[in-house]
Amino acid sequence: MNKIALFAIIILTASSISTTAQKLNKKKMKKVLFVLTSHDKLGDTGEKTGFWTEEFAAPYYTLIDQGYVVEIASPLGGQPPIDPKSNDPSAATEDTKRFDADLALQEKLKHTHKITEVDQKDYDAVFYPGGHGPMWDLAVDQNSIALIESFYNHKKPVSFVCHAPAALKNVKIDGSYLVKDKKVTGFSNTEEEAVGLTKVVPFLLEDALKANGGEYSKGADWAAYAVEDGLLITGQNPASSKLVAEKLMSKLKK
Repeated sequence: MNKIALFAIIILTASSISTTAQKLNKKKMKKVLFVLTSHDKLGDTGEKTGFWTEEFAAPYYTLIDQGYVVEIASPLGGQPPIDPKSNDPSAATEDTKRFDADLALQEKLKHTHKITEVDQKDYDAVFYPGGHGPMWDLAVDQNSIALIESFYNHKKPVSFVCHAPAALKNVKIDGSYLVKDKKVTGFSNTEEEAVGLTKVVPFLLEDALKANGGEYSKGADWAAYAVEDGLLITGQNPASSKLVAEKLMSKLKK
């Protein structure tokens, strides 16, 4: 065998090993499904709502920077609405600034899967960012409810932040509310009062979690606070977004 032929064989072998290694590595990468609201009307106020940018961006970047794969779904698919107030300069963080410059992610958001197109078997966990939108659609969306139940029943972490625990309102496991007798948090009554929307939202999240038997607790208004109870992870407000993602990663590493 001449040197050229031998060199070609070595190159092809190395390429094959590299491709195999990449495939194996891809299989090992943890996948997290993000579920965003499709609702854009803030009650009867005439104002817009949707998901809160920081509550999406902070956990998204926290996860992908550590090698996690994140896919996105919403009830209607396509572009989910962004709460315009979350784009105000006063709400800006390093993560939202990164999001504003991330054209690839913004393009990805335009093509979210419909919830009916995803299956928990393809993911290791699910994460629900907040914003007021989930109070209207995800709280009652039967496909979302079934998705959360499926993740939970298959022993996979379910995580929520700020208003997103509204998606738990009608979720039941073995006939009982998922949050019953579990430590849970979410946007507090005092925070809702501070933003002047207690008479606008369809229900108060703190009250709903308590009514379903959840052991609700909270930190100081607007401060990072998250609790974990088994497979359930919840965060109180926008500042808690990264903390929830970090707790989720710790659970997935176990």
